[in-house]
Amino acid sequence: MLQIKVLGPGCANCKRLEQEVREALAGSAIDYEIVKVTEYADIMAYNILSTPGLVINETLVSAGRIPKRSQILAWANQFQQS
Repeated sequence: MLQIKVLGPGCANCKRLEQEVREALAGSAIDYEIVKVTEYADIMAYNILSTPGLVINETLVSAGRIPKRSQILAWANQFQQS
């Protein structure tokens, strides 16, 4: 199972990123869970300068932007195979 973390204090972009992740993976057979990381100290542990951040299996894949659904799905597939 993939662990996907959305890093951010709960702003509109953070909520949008979570929704994009859900929609990107909705039609796939990938088993995942989404964890929201909202505490500033926990977010800074990933060494990002701006939110939202996206972490898959403890690897930061995106920060400061909302990636396209196709990119989110590609990352998820990549991490599922490894």
